[in-house]
Amino acid sequence: MISERERVAAELVADPRAVERMVQRIVDAVHRQVPAYAALDGSRLPEVRAIAAWALERLLRLWADDGELEPADLRRFRGIAAARAADGRPVQAVLRAYRVAAAVIVDEIAAHAPRLAAHDAFALTRQLLAALDTLAEVVATAYATVSEHLAGDRDQALRLLLDDLIAGRHASVGALTDRAARLGVQLPDPYCLLVAEPVEGRPVEPTGSAGQTGPGGSVVREGGPYLTQEAAGGLLAALTTPRSGGSTPLATTRGSRAVLLLPASAVGGAPEALRERGWRGCAVGGESLDRIAVAYRLAADALDAAPAHAHHPDRVLTEADAHVLALLAGHPATAPDRIGRLVLGPLTHPGQRHLLVALTAYVDAGSATAAARALHLHPQSLRYRLRRIRELTGRDPRDPWQRLTLDIARTVMPGAGSGTGAGA
Repeated sequence: MISERERVAAELVADPRAVERMVQRIVDAVHRQVPAYAALDGSRLPEVRAIAAWALERLLRLWADDGELEPADLRRFRGIAAARAADGRPVQAVLRAYRVAAAVIVDEIAAHAPRLAAHDAFALTRQLLAALDTLAEVVATAYATVSEHLAGDRDQALRLLLDDLIAGRHASVGALTDRAARLGVQLPDPYCLLVAEPVEGRPVEPTGSAGQTGPGGSVVREGGPYLTQEAAGGLLAALTTPRSGGSTPLATTRGSRAVLLLPASAVGGAPEALRERGWRGCAVGGESLDRIAVAYRLAADALDAAPAHAHHPDRVLTEADAHVLALLAGHPATAPDRIGRLVLGPLTHPGQRHLLVALTAYVDAGSATAAARALHLHPQSLRYRLRRIRELTGRDPRDPWQRLTLDIARTVMPGAGSGTGAGA
């Protein structure tokens, strides 16, 4: 005969809506009550939800069968704990999150089965206490192991730090600062995240059974090219040796791309360093340190979407280019007026209105002579204004890609494209 606890557990596991409700309440409670989890952005909550769903189902089955955590359960909890240790989430916060989750589960089961027999309620309590006791030991061991590993291989530890940053695995700036302090480093702030890759279409030379060496230090293996860490480190050294200041720049790889976390001041040398290697790149800054994943996704998507003529040997794609490309792809990462400000910069100031008018006339007319005629200006006056636009924005209206970004910016920014008078 089926026991009461087996019946309750089976009903809950078999009802997807009940499970989803319980999981959501667990996530909400943890997010609300544990400060380290309250700082998580929306991109990290699905991971918390997935862990909660798995742990809930395992607990219900263990309660119904009066079972114990199995080796596979412990391996999974060790993996979760190791990931939390690596991304800097405090061990106290992780253990508190499990305690909060346990309290929610008790409340939910009590609401579902208000007349649960005392021996079944005691069995649930005993199961939770045993699980929490085992978890505390597993989590503490995993944290100690990860800490020793990070301290033992500094280069790998720094790569893992950047890997976690671009994957969004840090809950807060505080947790990130604590992890950096354990490694004895100070992250660049303000920073620039540079994502760079060898230009396609260059010859590939064989290097033996391990693969083939491609452009700029990439290795071509089955499944595609992979950039070596040595190549990424070489670019990092070229950009930061004389000007890293007191911070520690970082480098890692993602497939055929290098990802560098640099001081904002170092990015000025990127065009030359990339040109020497036959690479191209996109540099994004401005986000807080705990949102480096946002900057990485923006830069990587820009490299995916940018047409060939968007790349110029004397410049890298910028945050403004990346936002324009996201807008063109139909998934803008920011509001149109911010895109306008990023691209146009000082041209949005009232005192530079005459330059914005000149830009509009030039883009609409297609030539400096025709634009000067439309504005009743001497052609040399119009060309002077175009030079000032280049100096103030870093964008040459004569370059096809830069002209397009300027045109899009003045189009999407409210009020930027209006007016045709000659101005000052």
